[in-house]
Amino acid sequence: MDIANLPSRNIVVLAEGKHIALLIVTIEEEVDSHSDGCHLLVSNTIRCNCSSGLLSNTLLLAEDNSEELQDEDKKNKEKVEVLNNADSTIYQLEKTLKDLQLDYLDLYLIHWPASPSQFENWDELNLGTWKAMTELYKAGRVRAIGVSNFLEHHLESLLKTEVKPMVNQIEFHPGLMQAEIVEHCRAHGMLIEAYSPLGTGRMLTNETLMAIAAKYNKTVAQVCIRWVLQNGVLPMPKSITPSRIESNTDVFDFVLSDEDMATINAMPYCGGSGNHPDKVPF
Repeated sequence: MDIANLPSRNIVVLAEGKHIALLIVTIEEEVDSHSDGCHLLVSNTIRCNCSSGLLSNTLLLAEDNSEELQDEDKKNKEKVEVLNNADSTIYQLEKTLKDLQLDYLDLYLIHWPASPSQFENWDELNLGTWKAMTELYKAGRVRAIGVSNFLEHHLESLLKTEVKPMVNQIEFHPGLMQAEIVEHCRAHGMLIEAYSPLGTGRMLTNETLMAIAAKYNKTVAQVCIRWVLQNGVLPMPKSITPSRIESNTDVFDFVLSDEDMATINAMPYCGGSGNHPDKVPF
């Protein structure tokens, strides 16, 4: 899957022939659902994403505040790819669809695996959730299903099932490339999505990246997003600011040189969430 050479605003074909946007911008700010600013945040986000040619939205925000959406914004919902990152049951999925007034979700992910450090029956829990998601997929309630933060041992049982994960969303940014799980997923036909491609913002002040960005007259954020694409990974930068959302999509008019790619690829760990799938306390 040659993501790096796809043209702007294109799509990526997943396993089972499903499509996903080449570049996704997520908005994951929790706000008071009763505040006056809540509706503006949701509606402006949807309008900005549609006008930018993006297919994106964030369930965390929209699920809690879907009743605030105006009719004008509801008309845009078919243009919006809704990303649900909840390891939930069929009940939760149906509730989500009802709240958002949608007939289906484009992509449904198990956000974190049940891990051996927290559950003795971790594999059984992961497999049970996956089987429920498979039923939702077969019923047409979701168009694609996948996982997030899954390592090889978490994936082993899922890869033996009727429908294999189509996506694995992992933390991926300069200094944290997770080559082993990336190659494992690719070998099994899974698309890798990169969350925190800016290293939770810490890449923005990195001197190496700042110097490379200056060479291309681009921002550090744009360089990081382009670097992710050229590594064959789908980037998911997060912002609630319309100007930054627009800027984050302006990454198709330049190409990082092999030398600069090698420099960034060789960067040591210099910031990120610090979360490990087998060590998080949940």
